[in-house]
Amino acid sequence: MKSFYYLLITSLCLLFTASCRQTVPLHPDWTADAVMYEVNIRQFTPEGTFDAFAHHLPRLKDLGVDVLWLMPIHPIGEVERKGSLGSYYAVKDYTAVNPEFGTLDDFKSLVTTAHEMGFKLIIDWVANHTSPDAVWSEHKDWYRTDSLGNFEIQYDWTDIAQLDFDNQDMRRAMIDAMRFWVAETQIDGFRCDVAWNIPVDFWEAAVTEIKAIKPDLFMLAEAEEPPLQQKAFDVYYAWHLHHVMNQIAQGEADANEFWIACTEMLDRFPPYAIPLYFTSNHDENSWQGTEFERMGAAARTFAALTYVLPGMPLIYNGQESGFDRRLLFFEKDEIDWTDPLDFTPFYRDLNQLRKDNPALYSQGQGGKLVKITNSTPAAVFSFERAVTGNKVVAVFNLSAQPQVPSFESDDPELKAIDCLEPWEYKLFIH
Repeated sequence: MKSFYYLLITSLCLLFTASCRQTVPLHPDWTADAVMYEVNIRQFTPEGTFDAFAHHLPRLKDLGVDVLWLMPIHPIGEVERKGSLGSYYAVKDYTAVNPEFGTLDDFKSLVTTAHEMGFKLIIDWVANHTSPDAVWSEHKDWYRTDSLGNFEIQYDWTDIAQLDFDNQDMRRAMIDAMRFWVAETQIDGFRCDVAWNIPVDFWEAAVTEIKAIKPDLFMLAEAEEPPLQQKAFDVYYAWHLHHVMNQIAQGEADANEFWIACTEMLDRFPPYAIPLYFTSNHDENSWQGTEFERMGAAARTFAALTYVLPGMPLIYNGQESGFDRRLLFFEKDEIDWTDPLDFTPFYRDLNQLRKDNPALYSQGQGGKLVKITNSTPAAVFSFERAVTGNKVVAVFNLSAQPQVPSFESDDPELKAIDCLEPWEYKLFIH
């Protein structure tokens, strides 16, 4: 078992002022301590519907998550479809609901129920491409085509057709479709697929228009590109840091490299941009393996680390049950919620830890990442984050060997550490 020192802070208050952000974009206030949860509707329940998923909302509320990110909910194309059910990311109609999941009214009901319970709900938005047989395919000039007039694709995504963002009519239709979901269903924002491959000025225009409907719109970019954070997005993927976590768990990198990667990322982005940290998501689970495959005994350690770095943590559905299997992407393949590796208490404690400690809040709101020098920097990652009235000191053994570190700190709890077991971590709350 990992050491988890957690003292409850009972009376803390953090004052947020507009001046601390100056002229940078304002994130919705609720992002400060928010935890995101990714939902695969198809695989979540035996029924694979919005209504069936809604029955899990009380459990997720008890778990302590705040933002529900639903993978694409739109109808899936049939031409070049992969598998029997196809990829959620081969969208056929941007303003309709996948009949697998229910009706538009069913979705609206889910949003209403989620809001009544205090959740925010965002949907996956696939602006980069459609299915080849999408309702937009009648507008061939809205797509990128080769010299023979065939739709262009990317990578091995043979079930999609690449959109052309040089076409202003297509841009207009795309923004109108995004506006539809915000205005008609009251969703709170979008997770934007392949955001890095779409011109920044499109996202800026889209966000400007949609914020006229919903001023506290929330935008997550599947990208790690600083220009996207200037005006359009609140949160970006900490992709590189995730890969370094995998490398450390596999003995191919060390704690020094993690510190360098983390600080370089935070320095490269505007100080208000929020990184999204994760040990799994739909892409990683299905194509690269579960967190247990990639991280082994370090899976729990890195999950805890995602909660104490400056940014926002993500839970992929099933992680709270210790679900240890790759989900099929193009077929029905249910999550086993009775997995004996129950991580629910672990994630519930981490969610509460984040909410109880303003030092752990997101960028521009929580404490800065300050390194605590130790005698074994290649193995032990030690730091503190502090705001007025609250400080969290963290020590992580990012190695598969016991470590006996000493610290350049007067903190008596650090001085009391005599040995850290493999992948052990300690958190001290002041």
